Amino acid sequence: MSGVVSGFTVIFILVAIGFALGRTQVLGEHAHDVLSRLVFFVCTPALLFTSLATSDLSVIFSSTLVIAGVSAFATGTLYIVLARGLLRRRDIPELTIGALSSSYVNSVNLGLPIAIFVLDDASFIAPLLLFQILIYSPLALGVLDVTALDRTAGKSVLRDTVRLPLTNPIVIGGLIGVVVSLIGWHPPTAILEPMKMLGSASVPAALLAFGMSLTGVPLFKKGQSPRREVALATVLKMLFMPALVYVIARWGFGESGHTLFAQVVIAALPTAQNVLVYATRYRRGQVLARDTALLTTLVSIPVIAVIAWLLA
Repeated sequence: MSGVVSGFTVIFILVAIGFALGRTQVLGEHAHDVLSRLVFFVCTPALLFTSLATSDLSVIFSSTLVIAGVSAFATGTLYIVLARGLLRRRDIPELTIGALSSSYVNSVNLGLPIAIFVLDDASFIAPLLLFQILIYSPLALGVLDVTALDRTAGKSVLRDTVRLPLTNPIVIGGLIGVVVSLIGWHPPTAILEPMKMLGSASVPAALLAFGMSLTGVPLFKKGQSPRREVALATVLKMLFMPALVYVIARWGFGESGHTLFAQVVIAALPTAQNVLVYATRYRRGQVLARDTALLTTLVSIPVIAVIAWLLA
């Protein structure tokens, strides 16, 4: 349990610093946008490249990859169905951000500390990271690329659907890392170290940007925060997704003990700050992504504690 507390303490300290920076505006009024773009275009691609290039892919391709994929797609799809049924006249970009908010796990800046200090095995995070970056993110970003950005009349939507995700820097960084790992090439220190330095800035920079985003607009305020969407995404992320993973892991793959506990804890991690970065990049659903990430982070503390009490 001390590992859970330590992981969340790190998160809250960095978010608080980002909030203070945003309130005082010592970095300028456009610091949040600039920092978010830095994370999106530079730091996160570098982190994914170094993480995947130095990973053993035989460990990554496991039952955890299947469980992560099935649970994420099912939860995101359920959000879209319920949101369209209960909250009509929502555009596709907002539905996409809401689906990500309900199913995209904080696998790096909270997942890694939890995996190391609570699960004693960081390999549980690798399959989830691979799925989210190489499968889930490209699909979601492809939808956002086609629906959230302005298009000139002569462009082909089909061509954009294929081309734009492949030009996304996050996708490119992950793909290059997987290719390097598959061919067994060990990049020289002169190449790997700069990438590691940039990648190490991704987590704190994303958390600082998240803290900055909390200033300016009152949280969960009616008329500004989409409360029903936030509530729906939070319930699906913190209750439905862990329960679904428990069912799939236990009765679908026959897992038990520490492995089952790890699968459920990973599913109970809060919404990743990456969703806010994506929302900021495409300027759609920013408040939904921000408020859901904050609320799920707060709720995940008691949820993970209960899971630890029941399954550990």
